[in-house]
Amino acid sequence: MKGQFLVLVAVVALTFTFARASDPSSLQDFCVAIDDPTGALFINGKFCKNPNLVNANDFFFSGLNKAGDTSNPLGSNVTAVNVNNLKGLNTLGISLARIDFAPYGLNPPHTHPRATEVLVVFEGTLLVGFVTSNLPNQKNRLFTKTLYPGDVFVFPEGLIHFQQNVGKTKAVAGAALSSQNPGVITIANAVFGSDPKISPDVLTKAFQVDKNVINYLQSQFWWDNNN
Repeated sequence: MKGQFLVLVAVVALTFTFARASDPSSLQDFCVAIDDPTGALFINGKFCKNPNLVNANDFFFSGLNKAGDTSNPLGSNVTAVNVNNLKGLNTLGISLARIDFAPYGLNPPHTHPRATEVLVVFEGTLLVGFVTSNLPNQKNRLFTKTLYPGDVFVFPEGLIHFQQNVGKTKAVAGAALSSQNPGVITIANAVFGSDPKISPDVLTKAFQVDKNVINYLQSQFWWDNNN
């Protein structure tokens, strides 16, 4: 038994060593390598402030008690708190957001390429869901649930998900995300509102619709409330 235990310890230690040897997680969309960094120094994340100059305000953000403006085509507003507006989050691997919904407002299908999201409902009734990645010989599965105040739902990292207020009154939710800079890809905006535009021939074949439909969609203004 002792010998088996030592073997187990050795295997766990070896596995941990391999895990630590992996590449670090990306904290931005891309970080292109250059041979000569002179005059063009970028890092994967943020520079660190001199510890002697750090103060309490570096770890402080105020304003999540204020409702976001939902008078937009989607009827929702995301107030994000990440490393861009709370510098003390740098290297801590976490961020959060407040999401406000007008009656029947929608936080449209989107993904966070660098984070899992945990959502909690504070007020109202939300229909939420996420879709799985492409699986061999299977359709993309939809997991959906109607949430009420106090309910919690998790959206796995990188998967397409959404939230919609299905009530006649406003709704408020909070979200915690497992990255200081989770990123957001709003699906409709990325596909139909990119700059420059994706070739209509590509989208016509991808969506199997008439080219006029693609031209119409690409001509629309795509509102983005996920900043």
